[in-house]
Amino acid sequence: MSLELNTNQPLSLCPRKHFGLRTETQPRRKTQSVNAAANCSFRQTPFETMKVKVISRSTDEFTRERSQDLQRVFRNYDPILRPQEKALEYQRALNAVKLDKIFARPFILAMDGHVDAVSCMAKNPSQLKEIFSGSMDGDIRLWDIAAGRTTYRFPGHRGAVRGVTASTDGRILVSCGTDSTVRLWKIPVSSFMESDFSIKTVEPASVYAWKNAFCAADHQWDGEHFATGGAQVDIWNHNRSQPVNSFVWGSDTVLSVHFSPAEPNLLASSASDRSINLYDLRKATPLRKLIMMTKTNSIAWNPMEPLNFTVANEDGCCYSYDLRNLDIAKYVHKDHVSAVMDIDYSPTGREFVTGSYDRTVRIFPNTAGHSREIYHTKRMQRVFCVKFTGDGSYVISGSDDTNLRLWKAKASEQLGVILPREKKKHEYHEAIKKRYGHLPEVNRIARHRHLPRPVYKAAALMRTMAIAKKRKHDRRKAHSAPGSVTTKPLRVKRIVKEVE
Repeated sequence: MSLELNTNQPLSLCPRKHFGLRTETQPRRKTQSVNAAANCSFRQTPFETMKVKVISRSTDEFTRERSQDLQRVFRNYDPILRPQEKALEYQRALNAVKLDKIFARPFILAMDGHVDAVSCMAKNPSQLKEIFSGSMDGDIRLWDIAAGRTTYRFPGHRGAVRGVTASTDGRILVSCGTDSTVRLWKIPVSSFMESDFSIKTVEPASVYAWKNAFCAADHQWDGEHFATGGAQVDIWNHNRSQPVNSFVWGSDTVLSVHFSPAEPNLLASSASDRSINLYDLRKATPLRKLIMMTKTNSIAWNPMEPLNFTVANEDGCCYSYDLRNLDIAKYVHKDHVSAVMDIDYSPTGREFVTGSYDRTVRIFPNTAGHSREIYHTKRMQRVFCVKFTGDGSYVISGSDDTNLRLWKAKASEQLGVILPREKKKHEYHEAIKKRYGHLPEVNRIARHRHLPRPVYKAAALMRTMAIAKKRKHDRRKAHSAPGSVTTKPLRVKRIVKEVE
């Protein structure tokens, strides 16, 4: 900014008079006046303009429009001016992980209504807040997760309900159980303006009787076919009272069936003979069979990586496979101390949730060997089924104590409306936790979890057994002929053979 001074008179000998500066009142000697006149003799020449440069800024940059607005602060992020920035960020990362532990409240609510153990669950693809559950007493319920209550009941089964699934359009519900029947129901549409909190009853649209009991059911992601598992894998159509196709490979019971989300005609199943089978509906015979050392209880396909699937095994581990190479598992996910009963992927495909016979629910990253979160309560018993919600924000578990429980996918996540400043703060905390997560103190606090005493003791016993087995194998290898004893990784060790 420049200031122009216009004058037609020459300046006096003393510049303080013209620039408004304070002058001294002390008496001056004659020699001082002579020196001042000599030094300022150049100012006696008349001139028209004079430019003076000053520092200035616009008032719009720092003035608040309202008194409630935040005062703007200008910062210089030059690292030379902040030599202690890394130490400061490390302390912030340490505080961020401590705050996560303080605000970790994953449990939201328990939905009670069944009178027997919850055996299976299914999401409603057309409604984000609805989920179906089936119990061992033959009762099927439709739950409103937001309200935490039952809205509809589907009575009819005379035995345990072992499988429920909904069509992709959210219109048809398929259920099957140990009473050897397959029932089709029309899913009622809930209105947002309903004020009646009474539980309504829905009658089945179709009932198909068959010659054997069923253990699982799943619907195509795109189509009118659905599959059931029992003595064999049966493929059904909505408009047919008998299966349109059946696959038999072995004589053992089929425990679970799941369609691929990317390829509607690709189906995977697991049986009690420790096998994992792959089928193509366009062919008359099964594709491939993988036999493991222990049986698989459930299968889940990765929705974002269509060729990958993860199985929940009886040995307490989960194994991720690539469909193109079944000779070796991509990842082995270990932490459970008892059989893993169910598994389900998040819609993002980045993580999956498991429910185990050890009465815990764990969340695993899809590429990590250990869980990032464990959920448990004193009253929760053996977990038979787990599901991610449609938006991936919550986890629902069904257990032997007749309850459905709703959990947060991120234990310390803030519920409700988040302001933009809060969202930026959370993102900053996540960034610095990721940057300094490898440091010992931050990593120790982030990994710490409180476990139930039986789980803690069982995990310690399993570690001791694993160390003893490794020591025995190393000694046997050291005292054997070179090459006679080989060391196989766990990703290969648990696979018996592959049959095509």
